[in-house]
Amino acid sequence: MKIYSENRKAGFDYEILEKFTAGLVLFGQEVKSIKTGHINLSGSYVIFRDAEPFLIGVKVPPYQPNNAGADYGEERLKKLLLNKKEIDYLIGKTKQKGFSLIPLKIYDNNGRVKLEFGLARGKKKYDKKEKIKKRDVQRDINRELSR
Repeated sequence: MKIYSENRKAGFDYEILEKFTAGLVLFGQEVKSIKTGHINLSGSYVIFRDAEPFLIGVKVPPYQPNNAGADYGEERLKKLLLNKKEIDYLIGKTKQKGFSLIPLKIYDNNGRVKLEFGLARGKKKYDKKEKIKKRDVQRDINRELSR
């Protein structure tokens, strides 16, 4: 399994409650671009339109900019492929206050591009500061023990 892109900031900004995997509906040029590592997940999220999940805010530059068609859009909506049960479950969860669907990583699964996203709740600012303090204290402890 090769990871093409990872949203590292998601773990800091959100509390990930559940993880899901979905396929993506992509054009050939988008697949080639993703497989070369040209994709950015930061600032993206999953929404539902007419009970269909879509990935928004992901930038996929064209594989060959000079050969990109006139209708090629870097920030095009990308449809996610999920089971009906998963879609119904996620629609119910996202209607609750404070929950959102955040992409975590895009990876290769037997030649197919897959998206791992999580059902997440946003962290408060004081939670983030507390996590930074714990990390600093743990780093100091490890430094003293290694001497």
